[in-house]
Amino acid sequence: MTMGDVGIGVAIGLVSGLLAGLFGVGGGIVMTPGIQVLLGAPPIVALATPLPVIFPTALAGALAYRRRGEVDVRAAAWIVGPGIVSAAVGAWLTGSIDTSLLLIVTALLLGWQAIAILREAGRRHAARPTTAPILGSVGAFAGLVSGLLGIGGGLVIVPLLAGWLGMPLKRALGTSLLAIVALVIPGTVVHGALGHLDLGICVALMVGAVPGARLGAALALGAKERTLRLVVGCGLLAISIAYAIEQASALLD
Repeated sequence: MTMGDVGIGVAIGLVSGLLAGLFGVGGGIVMTPGIQVLLGAPPIVALATPLPVIFPTALAGALAYRRRGEVDVRAAAWIVGPGIVSAAVGAWLTGSIDTSLLLIVTALLLGWQAIAILREAGRRHAARPTTAPILGSVGAFAGLVSGLLGIGGGLVIVPLLAGWLGMPLKRALGTSLLAIVALVIPGTVVHGALGHLDLGICVALMVGAVPGARLGAALALGAKERTLRLVVGCGLLAISIAYAIEQASALLD
């Protein structure tokens, strides 16, 4: 890597980390296209390399939320078990499944739950009782998406916790980040064994992503619940629309 490439990698990591802390996601949604387009990495390398970066990024964000009491450890634990298994399966299936179709389904789910988050912005809400099977199903789906697409799984976890289950948004963001710390491990191991990781790019991304996650978490924790729901809901809705349009175009080509 040239010094210019290192600078680009750090910048990509910083933006990704900021989004991770603010939206409770891993940051792979920015890292993967950034690695492929700006650094010229092969698609499978761009898909896999964000996974080891997401580990310290999500951990930095989770610790920030944990210090403010905005992490549901029980919920994260139930999400992680099934999520780890399905993440390994997803990473293994990367080369044999149509990820465009999966992304369209994920985008539709994300858009639906983003609207649910926005609808709750002006209302009083309380977390609904959650059971182990419900949280486990959230983890299984998030893990599969994580392994297949090289993301942390927060795009699935946050909308389902804050939209479907009615968890307070800050608590959902912190819980998502804690779960992501574990969910990216199987995919990282599998992709590493398959030789899909670029360690140079990985290090450059980490330099920017970790402080970015701390900054994003600080911004989210300082915001009012209604304001945060509007920002996160609009952000997730925009991502879902972009994903759906991009993948629908890919299928039609």
